Amino acid sequence: MKRILTAAALATATLTTQAQAEAPETLVTILTAPEAQTQLMAMVLTMQAAQQGVTPHIMLCGPAGELALRDAPESATAGQPPKNMSPQGLMQAIMKQPGAKVEVCAIYLPGKGADASVLLDGVGVAKPGEMAGAIIAENARVMSY
Repeated sequence: MKRILTAAALATATLTTQAQAEAPETLVTILTAPEAQTQLMAMVLTMQAAQQGVTPHIMLCGPAGELALRDAPESATAGQPPKNMSPQGLMQAIMKQPGAKVEVCAIYLPGKGADASVLLDGVGVAKPGEMAGAIIAENARVMSY
């Protein structure tokens, strides 16, 4: 009986250590979806992860890049049920989390014929090499919408 309890304790300790080692440090959220509801859900899950201690890194591309604009369309700024939050508003709250990073993809601004002056303060432009590194980092998880 003593051997069984010892084996069980060792197995539990090993599983706990493995689970802790596998826990991500960063959540990379890649958002391209044009739908406001999908954009908001991506922000909700990213914020939830941040509140659980994971550092958020968001890259916006295509239609989702509009969330990063100073002069964003109503779809990005209008509150949605059930808490009357907007995708852009929640993204801005995420930006206040420790270590958070929000960027538009490298081809977003050239595709719009614009420069970084159209972006909200604190939003950067992703560098492809650095973004690729963030995606493949051992301590990261990636969500894509």
